[in-house]
Amino acid sequence: MEKQTYYISVGTRGISPIKTGSPFELEIEATDEEIRALRGTFNEIYTADVSGFIRAHIPFLGYHSDPENDTVDMELMNVYQMLYDLGKTETKQHIESMGILTNLDGENHSTF
Repeated sequence: MEKQTYYISVGTRGISPIKTGSPFELEIEATDEEIRALRGTFNEIYTADVSGFIRAHIPFLGYHSDPENDTVDMELMNVYQMLYDLGKTETKQHIESMGILTNLDGENHSTF
């Protein structure tokens, strides 16, 4: 499959093939299948956000266990891993500078 350039905004969960279509932070090259996977992960984050919002309005549920936020965190890490793997050089450098894909030993979790 042929890769195409996409512009990504993690905060708004935006994916655009048009550079001027909306504000973006990261630039990747991906196939249609890879974009579907990224959209699926963004959808998982949205679903967990909605569940967390609903849960936050139930006063008798304790906050010591928060699976919705754990899901958001895990899926966000998956998003950044995908973006790193698909990213152009500037995207990879930016994600590396964030330090979110490194473990305590300083090893990068990326596949590259």
